[in-house]
Amino acid sequence: MQIRTLRIIHRTRYTYDLPVAFGEHRLMIRPRDGHDMRLLDSSLTVSPRADVHWAFDAFGNSLALLLFHDKANELVIESELLLRRYGLDEPLARIARYAGAYPVQYGDDDRIDLGPYLRADQPQDQGALAAWIAQVLPQLPGGSLQVLGALATAVHKAFRYVRREEEGVQTPAETIRLGTGTCRDFALLFMEAARILGFAARFVTGYLHDEAAGNDSGEDMTGGGATHAWADIFVPGAGWVEFDPTNRIIASRNLIRVATTRTPSQAMPVSGTFVQDGGKLLGLQVSVSVTNVE
Repeated sequence: MQIRTLRIIHRTRYTYDLPVAFGEHRLMIRPRDGHDMRLLDSSLTVSPRADVHWAFDAFGNSLALLLFHDKANELVIESELLLRRYGLDEPLARIARYAGAYPVQYGDDDRIDLGPYLRADQPQDQGALAAWIAQVLPQLPGGSLQVLGALATAVHKAFRYVRREEEGVQTPAETIRLGTGTCRDFALLFMEAARILGFAARFVTGYLHDEAAGNDSGEDMTGGGATHAWADIFVPGAGWVEFDPTNRIIASRNLIRVATTRTPSQAMPVSGTFVQDGGKLLGLQVSVSVTNVE
């Protein structure tokens, strides 16, 4: 078992050309404790001042709901987390001991509970995705973990990462057509392809601990400095397993999960509205720092 203590600072800054009134804002920035991660401390700073109400969403994720009192020409939201991340030694070898064969077979109870995660989020793209899968994976391995690993590698190799500041996620067909995308685009494409292959999939938003030039694979990671996204797949015998096609990593201790949802649109780290009344948004700046605490 490998243990790391990490400090995460996530800062979001909106600027406007004149003071505006803010509607309710919704934050997904606080992870849940689990056997693989423990939250040691957290703080949230908001300017202008706001009432903060904590709640759980339909998936059990922690939400912070902000209600503002004052107008301002700047909105700054800063979250600081101190957490402990536990990672398995040789996680793939351990997961492979329990992962079942392919084609995937879920039990009756699992099929009921996993039903929403088995359905396509973008049904209109099923034809384009099926054709792409047939092209990049003409022969599928006999093990569930091997199939998913090959799919993650195919996404990683086929598309070029391009950071995009605009909100929203490309459809899988758009990503296939453009040949480029962000981590959120790649996560959705991977999820929808996995669903075609019979797997239950969910979307994950969180952070990436980039160990700079010296990570375990010897390769620089993509997606640091901002929020990150990947997918969870329910592998029979092994449970939910993390797949990050952007970096071609599986069940990695470098993935810091914050929230899991059925679709990307349900997993916005920061969302909200403002009353324009003549004002307009000038800019948005997001910075994320993930550092190891000795």
